[in-house]
Amino acid sequence: MKKQYIKQFKEDAVRYYVDHKELGLAACAKNLGTSKTALSTWTKEAIAHDGEVPTSRSGNYKTDEAKENAKLRKELRDAQDALEILKKAAI
Repeated sequence: MKKQYIKQFKEDAVRYYVDHKELGLAACAKNLGTSKTALSTWTKEAIAHDGEVPTSRSGNYKTDEAKENAKLRKELRDAQDALEILKKAAI
């Protein structure tokens, strides 16, 4: 399962990387216990959004409606997956 990080951790990680650029991306990511790819992505997002790392994809939703929509989309995907399995089993 994909590990999820809260917004504050992501922003702190970007700040750590910016403050310790001499260590490099790989060393900073290792020190933080995350992947180079994640840290690189968060850094790019922070640059694009004035230091703020957007987290809507990671479970932090701006509204209750957005959270409910995400939950319903997941339930729909799960139901569709179950239906596909049942169809294959019936053959």
